[in-house]
Amino acid sequence: MRCPYCQSEDTQVKDSRPAEDGAAIRRRRVCPDCGGRFTTFERVQLRDLVVVKKSGRKVPFSRDKLLRSMEIACRKRNVDPDRIDRAVTGIVRQLESSGETEVTTGEIGRLVMEALKALDDVAYVRFASVYRNFREAKDFHDVLGELKGEDEEEHHAER
Repeated sequence: MRCPYCQSEDTQVKDSRPAEDGAAIRRRRVCPDCGGRFTTFERVQLRDLVVVKKSGRKVPFSRDKLLRSMEIACRKRNVDPDRIDRAVTGIVRQLESSGETEVTTGEIGRLVMEALKALDDVAYVRFASVYRNFREAKDFHDVLGELKGEDEEEHHAER
């Protein structure tokens, strides 16, 4: 692994431990040339995924971009970062195990919406406003109605 500080190609692993509920390995590394310390993560990748944008353009799937978008939706909310990371891992596993190498932005958005609904209602509405391209206040009202309708269904089911 190349050192991010001095670009030396000879770094040493000092510590390895499981991360993300065993779905990844966290490695602490040190560079013998500059003394820099950094962390890497090793994950299983079942297949290379390609994202098909609405325009038809194809780009490589990025777990980091998915994580970043969910973190933005959850910003300033009381959501444990580990829960966000587990949700991202779950979405990636679903996508990789689907058998398809190409996935649409719509499918990714749908999976993110499901995950955010379980994490935090405000994050869900924030993401929905971008994903569904809200243009007026009525759009927010509609998605809040969806959330309220589900809450009422759950309340009746508990009785």
